[in-house]
Amino acid sequence: MRCPFCTENKDRVVDSRENRNGMTIRRRRECLECGRRFTSYERIEEIPYMVIKRDGSRVEFDRAKLLTGLHKACEKRPVPAKRLEELVDLVEQQLQDREDHEITTQEIGQFVMDQLKELDQVSYVRFASVYRKFEDIDAFMTELKNLLDQRR
Repeated sequence: MRCPFCTENKDRVVDSRENRNGMTIRRRRECLECGRRFTSYERIEEIPYMVIKRDGSRVEFDRAKLLTGLHKACEKRPVPAKRLEELVDLVEQQLQDREDHEITTQEIGQFVMDQLKELDQVSYVRFASVYRKFEDIDAFMTELKNLLDQRR
C-alpha cells in the first residue's frame, strides 16, 4: 500500500477491523519510511450477475425485482414471506454456482414456477400468467388443465 504522505510502498498493519457484516475490512497502517499512520479499506469485489432477457439484452440481476414479483403472485395467499425469501436465495445460489454468472429469464422463470407449483398452485398460475404472457383465456385454461392433469 502506497503511503499517502510520502508515497513510499513500505508499511505495516497496526490494526484490522471488519465493518458492515464482514464485507469490508478497515486497516490502520503505519508507513515504515515517514512513520505516519493512515487508514485503508478492503472490500470484496463483487461480480455482477447478469440476466439475459428475451430480446437478448443483459441486465444486472435484481433480487428486489424478483421478490416483488413473487409477492404480487402470492398476494392474499397463505405463503410465508420467509419462504419467498428462501426461493430468491435459491435463484441467487443458482447464479453463484454458474461459471459464467449469466442466466436467462427463461431459466429463472421456469425454476420459480417449478417451486411455486409445489408451494401454492394459485400463486403458480398468477406468476405463470405474467411470465408466459397469456394473451387470452384459452392460454390460461390450457395451463389450468395441465395443472389439474398433474394433480390426478
